[in-house]
Amino acid sequence: MQTVKTALLSYGMSGKVFHAPFLELHEGFELKGSWERSKKLIHKEYPEAKSYASLEELLQDDIDLVIVNTPTDTHFEYAKKALKAGKHVLVEKAFTTRVSEAKELAGLAKQKKLKLAVYQNRRWDSDFKTVKDVVNKGLLGEIVEAEFHFDRYSPSLSVKAHKETRTSGSGILMDLGPHLIDQALHLFGFPKAVFADSMITREKSVVDDYVDILLYYPRFRVRLKSGLFVREAVPSFVVHGKNGSFLKKRGDIQEDALKMGKKPNLKNWGTESRSHEGLLHTESGGKIIHENIPTLQGNYYDFFDGLYTSITENKPEPVTAQDGINTMRIIEAAIKSNGKQKVIQL
Repeated sequence: MQTVKTALLSYGMSGKVFHAPFLELHEGFELKGSWERSKKLIHKEYPEAKSYASLEELLQDDIDLVIVNTPTDTHFEYAKKALKAGKHVLVEKAFTTRVSEAKELAGLAKQKKLKLAVYQNRRWDSDFKTVKDVVNKGLLGEIVEAEFHFDRYSPSLSVKAHKETRTSGSGILMDLGPHLIDQALHLFGFPKAVFADSMITREKSVVDDYVDILLYYPRFRVRLKSGLFVREAVPSFVVHGKNGSFLKKRGDIQEDALKMGKKPNLKNWGTESRSHEGLLHTESGGKIIHENIPTLQGNYYDFFDGLYTSITENKPEPVTAQDGINTMRIIEAAIKSNGKQKVIQL
């Protein structure tokens, strides 16, 4: 089996929680190490991994894949350097800070014949996979409207300085927004117009921490919302069709399990509690259905397996650079819409 030698550009929460455990689980990847600027932590979990003192040292090593999991406003610079060094690249969300940057990276990867993927792992959440399955099976009939939430109750400012400093890569639209936008585009396709409203709700915050985005499709609407003052959560996924409705709580357990230090597996990983099953209320064959339906299993391993196949068999990335460009187009339109308080045509 071909080995894809992989390096992280940081070993903070993202590297430790979302990437390293799945690289370890997948027999096709080898975690060579991580760029560590101050704290040297990777050796505690992975004794054989290297701690690189600089990006240049990392890029000069025998590395096939570089994972750019640093603050958003560094993504373009670091991904570009990695591609120029002949490495395949996986970039965390948000892909870049501007559409022009995303397009430049996509063009460079194509020119170099390298793989460039975006880590939109929430497509492999148990809750979203279930919503997608209900919609794709046509259980609701023609879709009329949908509303996706990614809410938290987090009134205090983050201890991570880059999240609370006003930059082109900070704010909730760049943090939680890409998850919601990617899920909507993956499920419903690209809309024809966007309206957005964002604001600051926390005391002493200088970055937006509330956003409401409305995507216009020819025959239906999709609303995406995220805020940090939601103590009692509403259903995170609400989809209404001409035959019925589906409501689903955000129930994926992977992030919490990973933060507790649990290791993923290929058997029962990502299995939600039955108490979080979604409610389907629809009509089929003249019969009314009003029942909870089982939640599909989530597993971020499937993203990494798709990335491995992409690199070793020259197949499409599980989340392509074009997917990343499309998400950035919505983000740019949302920023413009909020500033002008008008609908932006796409």
